[in-house]
Amino acid sequence: MRLKDKVAIITGAANGIGLAAALRFAEEGAKVVLADYDVATGALQEKELTDKGFIVKFIQVDVANRTSVDALVQQTLDQFGQIHILVNNAGITRDAMLTKMSAEDFSRVLDVNLTGVFNCTQAVVPYLIEQGYGKIINTSSVSGVYGNVGQTNYAASKAAVVGMTKTWAKELGRKNINVNAVSPGFTKTSMVAKMPEKIIDQMKSVIGLQRLAEPKDIANAYLFLASDESSYVHGHVLQVDGGIMM
Repeated sequence: MRLKDKVAIITGAANGIGLAAALRFAEEGAKVVLADYDVATGALQEKELTDKGFIVKFIQVDVANRTSVDALVQQTLDQFGQIHILVNNAGITRDAMLTKMSAEDFSRVLDVNLTGVFNCTQAVVPYLIEQGYGKIINTSSVSGVYGNVGQTNYAASKAAVVGMTKTWAKELGRKNINVNAVSPGFTKTSMVAKMPEKIIDQMKSVIGLQRLAEPKDIANAYLFLASDESSYVHGHVLQVDGGIMM
């Protein structure tokens, strides 16, 4: 059991990559907080995972709201007593070409994808420092590395997450806190499923493996970085993209 008795908060855990990560972490012995804004789906996933014998707790959170994040952290401590792992997985898109992107959509994506990562990490870190151990895993994207048409806001937020990851690695390494990021490629999520088949085929064509990632492919990367097997991996951005060639 690679995460036996560890307590993990995973944001955006009600579906997609976050849910896949919650399942993998629970399978490896972690007590998992499913942190998500979607109450109905989050509560359903809590029940389904609990019925399978896993120790999980759904807590609603708006990562862009610091008061909500502070409540998430306190409820986690009240429930489990400790926090060992934070996976900043929550994210949204509001795609549009530069000339058509509204200021509101630009700001909202940065609020969730960037400020949300800052809020959650700053709220959790004091407890990790106090116990002298912790794992922080941030979710970037290939869009943050290469850019992507129609994703000025999303690409900007994910590129900034890389910068924060490397900065926090320099600040927190001396406290025995590993800070890393995962940069997923195109992944089979509900968001991608809504795209036209032609667009999906175009996405596959620039991937070395010629297929989209399954959520579990990204979840397995999270698991490695959350486990003690990665104790000397620090300040790294792990691209899990099937060999994308943009």
